[in-house]
Amino acid sequence: MPHSTVVVVESPAKCKTVKKHMGSGYTVLASCGHVRDLIPKNGAVETDHDFKMHYQTLEQSHKYLAAISKALKTADTLLLATDPDREGEAIAWHVLEWLKSEKKCPKHLKVQRVVFHQITRSAIQAALEQPRDLSINLIDAQQARRALDYLVGFNLSPLLWKKIRRGLSAGRVQSPALHMIVEREKAIQAFKPEEYWTLIGHFNHDQVPIESQLSIYQGEKQTQFSVTTQTQAEAVQQTIIEAAQGVGTVESIKRSERKRNPAPPFMTSTLQQEAARKLGFTTTRTMRAAQQLYEGVDIGSDTVGLITYMRTDSVHLAQEAIEEIRTVIQDLYGAAALPKTPNRHKSKSKNAQEAHEAIRPTEASRRPEDLKNVLDADTLKLYTLIWKRTLASQMTPALYDQMTVLIDCQVATFKATGSVLKSPGFTAVYTEGHDDSSSSTETAPPLPDLEIGKTLSLKEIEPIQHFTEPPPRFTEASLVKALEEHGIGRPSTYASIIATLKNREYVTLDKKRFYPTDVGTIVSDFLNDYFNQYVSYEFTAQLENQLDAIARGEQAWVPVMREFWEPFHTTVDNIESTVSRQAVTQKEIDEACPECSKPLSIRLGRRGQFIGCTDYPNCTYTRSLNPASESESEPEAQTPIDHACPECGGDLIHRTGRYGAFIGCSQYPKCKYIESSNTQKTLDIGCPQCQPGQLIEKKTRRGKPFYACDQYPTCKYALWNLPIAKACPQCQFPITTVKTTKKSGTERICPEENCDFKEPYDSNIDS
Repeated sequence: MPHSTVVVVESPAKCKTVKKHMGSGYTVLASCGHVRDLIPKNGAVETDHDFKMHYQTLEQSHKYLAAISKALKTADTLLLATDPDREGEAIAWHVLEWLKSEKKCPKHLKVQRVVFHQITRSAIQAALEQPRDLSINLIDAQQARRALDYLVGFNLSPLLWKKIRRGLSAGRVQSPALHMIVEREKAIQAFKPEEYWTLIGHFNHDQVPIESQLSIYQGEKQTQFSVTTQTQAEAVQQTIIEAAQGVGTVESIKRSERKRNPAPPFMTSTLQQEAARKLGFTTTRTMRAAQQLYEGVDIGSDTVGLITYMRTDSVHLAQEAIEEIRTVIQDLYGAAALPKTPNRHKSKSKNAQEAHEAIRPTEASRRPEDLKNVLDADTLKLYTLIWKRTLASQMTPALYDQMTVLIDCQVATFKATGSVLKSPGFTAVYTEGHDDSSSSTETAPPLPDLEIGKTLSLKEIEPIQHFTEPPPRFTEASLVKALEEHGIGRPSTYASIIATLKNREYVTLDKKRFYPTDVGTIVSDFLNDYFNQYVSYEFTAQLENQLDAIARGEQAWVPVMREFWEPFHTTVDNIESTVSRQAVTQKEIDEACPECSKPLSIRLGRRGQFIGCTDYPNCTYTRSLNPASESESEPEAQTPIDHACPECGGDLIHRTGRYGAFIGCSQYPKCKYIESSNTQKTLDIGCPQCQPGQLIEKKTRRGKPFYACDQYPTCKYALWNLPIAKACPQCQFPITTVKTTKKSGTERICPEENCDFKEPYDSNIDS
């Protein structure tokens, strides 16, 4: 290579690592991500002119592009070394197009594309020896994706503004993901639990307990709903007890060996799923940590990328990587942990290429414990996960000895199953996590040695009640898995899909489970009712496959765009002119308004859905959509509480507002007095200010506890910190308080402003 070469990568971190592995003749600069995007207004994509696209330079990119163009004045080669996927190819193309448009690309300049899937000296050197031209197929695929996203967003978002509410937006890929969450929530709300019973037989053999389940009763094989009531379960229990006379006989014994194969190494989707299950990471947090590991870390002796490229749908491992991994396995776990030949895992994606690898450590010999002093908590946890999964993928299967025993009790047969781990294989290093829909049944308690015809002591037959459960709400892990199974999105988009849904407030996360908001539900229903063809799982997956085909050079991008745009545009125009806002945001229910007898409807307000009169504004009747909360709050709303409003003397009543229940004056809006409705907890501590009063625990409207005199408003003494009935030893103030901070821990302090008393406090001493 010449000694005047400019190398362009995406990020400053990657730039720093790559620079250390190149000679003095290379100038490595960062574009800092995308440098151009479509102009943010109508007409950015000319649908009548073969979808010609109009770009603008991003404001933050000017200084980086200026640095690149300045360096090119004395260079004779430009190496575009952005990430090895279609997005990286597009960034490289945009950099080159900007240079051409600004006439910053000298005629003698040699422009080449290099790609490396790991940032190590050997990988970079290999890439420099195999430069190529920019791939027009990858560029076209990314152009088509961006144009599609733009056309959907710029046509559906204004429609949502008109039909639902201002400020809403829709996305081509996010809408099917939202639909998954909404449909799951509807299934949960519509779910009716069904009762069923199992009967567990408790037997003993030489004082060793054996637990079994009823399998056959009176000649009929038992299913989940064979026994559905307590009466039926008790009748079956009594019949078996009377027939068995306290014993059971071993009828058959079946022994088998079961094999469990290791999971393949990580690709993007499985890494995000496992990091969510095992580490509690969001998809965004996972990809941020992975990016740092890929782009390079200073490990003291060198700055190197610790993992291969983290956006991939391939589970392929390079031959040299497999050889190194097998060597590490043998050194750490012995030859018995190695299969005779390497495990070969097949990629499911049609677009996965053998040149692209799974996510793995760049050096398997670099163990997590070697990096404890150079990685932060997140990157160390993720590297450990990747290292263990990679090694496990090339280890022997786990082997289990399984034993199934049928026990005869005259009118019934019970089935007992035991399992013993015979050879741990890959499980010595790593076991895969599970979502709600699956559970690990690998290690049932082992059974004692038994013989056919052996008599067992029947200790108890235990009926156990169960209820069927609704499908679980999605976690980030299970949502990524569902998106992947439906073919929606690609490795580079899973994290952004989820982030977009949260940022738009179409969903919320509670205890790591997705709940659709009222607005999210209405947007999803609107799109599903009127644009089902375009937001269905099948259509979205088919379009993703077409984009992949464009990337492989099997389809041209303009015909794909035209096939999508023409019917989509017609549908948008039709819905805009024929569907009213009321039809979208209101749904009549079979109930008359109690005030004017007009029909009631479910409506959308600023704070979510509610029930209101269809004759609004002539009739202003409204109530909560939730019948349970309504039935609970209605009696409270009619019953004054035990003290009058301190500002106007009117009755105080229970109300419900944006932040939940509160107590307000019945003379509202003339009087706007409010206070917390939380049950007040008396602390049995006298008020230090007014003497007759007692301190009570109260809560602010947002639920934060504080402590105040029960004589309010006569006495307005209040504290944030928990008071205790111990006088201050320094100033003799009648109470002290407990305060906890990160810096000082838990201390007992004096609440008096002019007293500085404090000491460490142990709550166990007082209790």
